[in-house]
Amino acid sequence: MVEVNIIYTGGLHCDATHGPSHSKLATDAPADNKGKGAAFSPTDLVATALGTCISTTMGIKAEELGVDLKGMTVSVQKEMSKDAPRRIVGLPSEVHIPLPANSPHREILEQTALNCPVHKSLPPEIKRPTKFFWEG
Repeated sequence: MVEVNIIYTGGLHCDATHGPSHSKLATDAPADNKGKGAAFSPTDLVATALGTCISTTMGIKAEELGVDLKGMTVSVQKEMSKDAPRRIVGLPSEVHIPLPANSPHREILEQTALNCPVHKSLPPEIKRPTKFFWEG
């Protein structure tokens, strides 16, 4: 179990501290929801969690396979609802992989991405299509 401690500092801003590492990050409400947009919003962190989870789990699998994914990029678009209640409705992502399309590890790496813990933790009503681009 990991503990994260959050301090609300006012003005729709929070500072969070990761218990084990003491790393810090700040959040701010987005400009379109009464904030300044001066930092990641809480929903931006969901998109960030998905993209970094895809990258990390693929990296773990690639290391097991003896493959180097250094330089891989992941882009996640966060789509918010137009109607109430305000919520994330889509997290489409693109994964650019520095390996050739005919890589023998293609299927296992794509399945690893689609089965990362964040992917599996999101409710099915959040659409999350993932496109893979093999560019080696």
